Amino acid sequence: MQAFKMKMEKEKLQKISWKEIYQPKILSAMRGYNRQKLGTDAMAGVIVGIVAIPLAIAFGISSGVGPTEGLVTAIVAGFLISLLGGSRVQIGGPTGAFIVIVYGIIQQFGLSGLMVATIMAGILLIAMGLLRLGSVIRFVPYPVIVGFTAGIALTILSTQVNDFFGLKLMDMPANFIDKWIYYFQNMRQIDWWSAGIALGSLLLIIYTPKISTKIPGSLVAIVGATFVYWLLHKFAGVNSVSTIGDLYELPHGLPAPHAPSLELEPGQTFFQLVQELFPSAFTIAMLGAIESLLSAMVADGVIGDKHDSNSELIGQGVANLVVPFFGGIPATGAIARTMANINNGGRTPVAGLVHAVVLLLVLLLFGDLVGLIPMPCLAAVLVMVAYNMSGWRTIVAMIKDPKSDFAVMGVTFVLTVVFDLTIAIEVGMLLAVVMFLRRISESTNISVFRNEIDPSGESDMTLHEERLAIPDGVEVYEIDGPYFFGVANKFDDMVKWVGKPAKVRVIRMRKVPFVDATGMHNLELLCVRSKKAGTAVVLSGVRENVRSSLMHHGFGEMLGEENICPNINVALQRAKVIAEEK
Repeated sequence: MQAFKMKMEKEKLQKISWKEIYQPKILSAMRGYNRQKLGTDAMAGVIVGIVAIPLAIAFGISSGVGPTEGLVTAIVAGFLISLLGGSRVQIGGPTGAFIVIVYGIIQQFGLSGLMVATIMAGILLIAMGLLRLGSVIRFVPYPVIVGFTAGIALTILSTQVNDFFGLKLMDMPANFIDKWIYYFQNMRQIDWWSAGIALGSLLLIIYTPKISTKIPGSLVAIVGATFVYWLLHKFAGVNSVSTIGDLYELPHGLPAPHAPSLELEPGQTFFQLVQELFPSAFTIAMLGAIESLLSAMVADGVIGDKHDSNSELIGQGVANLVVPFFGGIPATGAIARTMANINNGGRTPVAGLVHAVVLLLVLLLFGDLVGLIPMPCLAAVLVMVAYNMSGWRTIVAMIKDPKSDFAVMGVTFVLTVVFDLTIAIEVGMLLAVVMFLRRISESTNISVFRNEIDPSGESDMTLHEERLAIPDGVEVYEIDGPYFFGVANKFDDMVKWVGKPAKVRVIRMRKVPFVDATGMHNLELLCVRSKKAGTAVVLSGVRENVRSSLMHHGFGEMLGEENICPNINVALQRAKVIAEEK
């Protein structure tokens, strides 16, 4: 009967946990859905779809693939993220943050390698969602996010110089510094028609919002630049400006799904390729998780809702798992398009679905017009994206923050620009953890009492005395804060510094929230050394979770359970008895 009852409880917990882990937001959003909400969402979806056109094209080209791949990603991934994600208003698709990592993967492993890495990233995102790691991703330190975002922005800017000025340089160096040296060496090749179109497009993007916030500046720039270049080409004979159609073939329709055609090197196995691609796939997954959850959190603050982070990760994972089979690139939640959706009245995932349909119609019906867009205009769009990503105001404001935070941000920024995003995130996270542990260890104080204890603020005292006298031959140490490896050695040094040991050593642990393995080991060594020196150890005010850990590690047998006391009064009484016996 007991076994049956436990089985039923286990099955009940499994059912509850699965529902808690994954529940697409569209299920709750569609309750009470009506024609009025549909009209509002449809209008928002159309506007966001129009906003997404130039961005999807620009991100696809800058990532090293093409405009079709950018549009396909926005269509397929955008549809799936809205359908399966955990946010009401999230708009998914290709973003500027992925340009650097995608371009690097293509250069090293080709398009097939990018497909495999994106599929792997999708699996990792789904796993993170199922393991309920959505809330953990939010703890990525802010300086790390600022650093790699600013680094990505500068890298995007550096990739647009060629098209912005119409240099038409081939075989561009991949290294940031070498790339800029190459630019300066060839600045005499500037095509002034291209530079003029790029500059005019940039001015339109900047000043259109000052006239109307309803029309996206990037769309105005693309329409205006395309029309101007058509006039120049037709009536002035200008042929020096490259267009999308000059460089890319644009199919009319959504590509048929297909499996990646792997091009393995001689002697290389598929497993070896997966091992080589794993760091890149992990970076894609982490970047996608961070960007999408940050976007969802910002959206929550605007609409007064609460997204489901685990469901959002699963939705993002499915999108990245599926989109490579259509030739797409990694996708995530896009904060600019999400905010455009909110500002235009979108309140349910239906708006995101409509946005994907609008992009599909563009691909089906207006592919030829897309081919007329000048490349310098797209470069201007991405220059503006890079500026908005840079967060230079945030960087300036961080100068007033602790130097350690600014250092973490600076190192992450430099590593992103000079090396790559994978190294930057890894080193940035490591530095942030080290700085955090250092601060925690500095916040843990260790005090020594020899004569008496002032009862003011002593929450574990039960006796009403002005001063609590410490018996002869007894010394009291108090640890105020976590007792982990950063503090354990500090406590060891304190004990050695005190000098000649007393008959009894009382260690107050009422303010110790946890003890890690190193702290446990050092405490054990202290007890062993004290015993050899003829000093008894009494623990005071041990919290229940810490006491449980101590008993599990054998401190009950080592010290005696009577020497692990609930408060300082009992501990001092016990210490007095031991001291008198000695």
